[in-house]
Amino acid sequence: MKNILVITASIFGKDGQSSQLVNMTLEQLKETHGEIHTTWRDLAAEPVPHLDATRFGAFLTAQDDRDNSQQQVVDYSDALIQEIQNADIVVLGVPMYNFGIPSALKAYFDHIARAGVTFRYTENGPVGLLEDRPVYILAARGGIYAGTPNDSQTPYIRSFLGFIGLKDLHFVYAEGLNMGDEQKQNALDEAGRNIETLTA
Repeated sequence: MKNILVITASIFGKDGQSSQLVNMTLEQLKETHGEIHTTWRDLAAEPVPHLDATRFGAFLTAQDDRDNSQQQVVDYSDALIQEIQNADIVVLGVPMYNFGIPSALKAYFDHIARAGVTFRYTENGPVGLLEDRPVYILAARGGIYAGTPNDSQTPYIRSFLGFIGLKDLHFVYAEGLNMGDEQKQNALDEAGRNIETLTA
């Protein structure tokens, strides 16, 4: 049985196009792997707090020197990281808002980037500490951005996940979803075919 961590960030919840792409991916993974166990992290319904000086300070404080509130911050971050460590596969739904990733996803990333836990610095640069595993990134966009300078999501996600050790990345795009019904349906159909191919 495969353990799958599902991360969604659509402000429209399960009705969001990126969330629907996530569901399509899970159905295909079931066909490929049989029984699966999913852990859901809905960042819109249960937002991760945005990083501030207090929370960042908790990460930097030595374990023996932390007060109770600092330990709670670290425990919360540890739990998010543990979800990834327990997963055989990560499925990430990413809508595009104003040319970037949702702020809730950025907050999540800020809580799983921990020096000495998910990455470390060496004389040759940073090294990711998470064991690599497949990550499926389902990107839903109102316009068409992939392969253009306006696609800030793809390089950022690739850089960030690689920074913590996750490099087996599979991007699926559904673009032009606000450019008419025909374009929307064609984009979703193509995304479905790509999901089927990537998860086979």
